Amino acid sequence: MRASRTALLRVVSQDNELIFDERAVMAGRGAWVHPTQQCIDAALKRHAFARALRVSAQLSTQTIEKRLNGYGTKVNGSK
Repeated sequence: MRASRTALLRVVSQDNELIFDERAVMAGRGAWVHPTQQCIDAALKRHAFARALRVSAQLSTQTIEKRLNGYGTKVNGSK
């Protein structure tokens, strides 16, 4: 599904850890995803992050899962 950039979160890889780039300013490749558990789970199941970020190492999802669980409806720093 296509969505506007303001409705998506950018995910980047740093030291084989997936993290949210909420302001979309971090260097390197990024993958855009809806800020929902369903969308994150689907991307992980399909190995979409590894393909989009062009990494071959196993990516840890611990940081984004913790953040998503407490994320609520905030997107890109909105209130």
